Amino acid sequence: MEFTNTVWSLLPPLIAIILALITKEVYSSLFIGIFTGGLLYAGFNLTAAMQHIFVDGMIGQLSDSWNVGILIFLVVLGSMVMLMNRAGGSAAFGKWAVTHVKTKAGAQVATIVLGMLIFIDDYFNCLTVGSVMRPVTDKHGISREKLAYLIDATAAPICIIAPISSWAAAVTGFVDGANGLSLFIRAIPYNFYALLTIVMMFSITYMKFDYGAMNLAELNHRAQLKERKKKDAASLTGAEDQPHPPISEKGKVSHLVFPIVSLIVCCVIGMIYTGGFFEGANFIDAFSNSDASVGLVYGSVVALIITIIFYLITRVLSFNECMNAIPEGFKSMVPAILVLTFAWTLKSMTDSLGAAEYVGGIVAHIADNRALMSLLPALVFLVGIFLAFATGTSWGTFGILIPIVVNVFGGDVNNELMIIAISACMAGAVCGDHCSPISDTTIMASAGADCNHISHVSTQLPYAFTVAAVSLVSYIISGFIRNWFICLVIGIVLMVGTLIVLKNVTKAKTQAQA
Repeated sequence: MEFTNTVWSLLPPLIAIILALITKEVYSSLFIGIFTGGLLYAGFNLTAAMQHIFVDGMIGQLSDSWNVGILIFLVVLGSMVMLMNRAGGSAAFGKWAVTHVKTKAGAQVATIVLGMLIFIDDYFNCLTVGSVMRPVTDKHGISREKLAYLIDATAAPICIIAPISSWAAAVTGFVDGANGLSLFIRAIPYNFYALLTIVMMFSITYMKFDYGAMNLAELNHRAQLKERKKKDAASLTGAEDQPHPPISEKGKVSHLVFPIVSLIVCCVIGMIYTGGFFEGANFIDAFSNSDASVGLVYGSVVALIITIIFYLITRVLSFNECMNAIPEGFKSMVPAILVLTFAWTLKSMTDSLGAAEYVGGIVAHIADNRALMSLLPALVFLVGIFLAFATGTSWGTFGILIPIVVNVFGGDVNNELMIIAISACMAGAVCGDHCSPISDTTIMASAGADCNHISHVSTQLPYAFTVAAVSLVSYIISGFIRNWFICLVIGIVLMVGTLIVLKNVTKAKTQAQA
């Protein structure tokens, strides 16, 4: 029986996702999905399946230069976060934030704004925002699940509407025969999922309510706040050998701010360096041609060295203390590295079975039916969600769907419906990536917030589905109206109206239970 390029190719990621959500255990769920993929690819020949899983899959993914760069970046970021904690920078920032960020809503807004400002790369966003804002959100009693959602919602959704980002570079690279960056910019106003996610975050913060699994997580967090504080005081990352790691009493806010600023500046320079900026390319072209994986490694390593020198000069940590913090930071990232390794291996199983090509063929078949053209953006949005959710990759979804959409319209850049459909592809890919427990961005957000990964996924899903539903309606409307301003206004009104209804329903349920 043939399993490649058929509906069977979608079985491994679906098994992994369903098991993870049911069992709340991500490692075994991912491995069962990987093993299923290997068996299907090898026609249930166990020896061939093991060869495919570990040689073609796991070893192949861990020897990929892009993936290795991301792992190095993770390790360096973990070491930097540990250094900032040991230097007392995080604690000092938390104390400063208590006097300057005085409300729970203010802490959430600060997290959202910081996430929107760091739009260069989603990995960089997740870990940086998490390390900076954890002390602030902890002080105001915000659950790690809520912090993880705010981090995740300001990672990919912000990067996909930022012309100067690694995501913009990826998207433009998939458009042949046209100015990819120009199309990307024109598609921004139609990227309803990304724009409405921003509306969603500010709205629930202003309305001061949560619903679904997130509301339960927030209530549980408040009930267990004292125990949580005791746990956090005992261990900064859950990975230290020492029950009470030494924290410098000389730490100041500058011992957190300076390393973060250094990290941002160095990573930007690293990315444009790989794009040829210092060889004559302009800033935007350098970003478009950058290698984010290599650039982030360059930037983070240089920032780590600068941070160590800064701590030595200010005498907040000794050289030995700095060196001892580095392996501890590595340990704190081991869970994220393990999940990423399994997620990448599962993706390689799915790729070898031809899942993306199978779904791409379905989209091409739909596009051939001219009667559905006005509904094409909505259909592309749904297919993009499903493909990104099942494979855990938005960039791979771009690579499959965008060329199909461009070919359907013959590359006619003056056709507004093509712009809407390309935007729907990007929005669907980001939405599916946002929801998927095997997405590397989702994994990074969990790591950045120091939150249980499955808890983050289960609490985020109702929020992401709400925005996706309103976005779907907006794409249906835009297929007929084809005016971004009118459609966006309608989408925002629907989004706010939906949240008002949800707030009233949640309030009524709470009162009934009381």
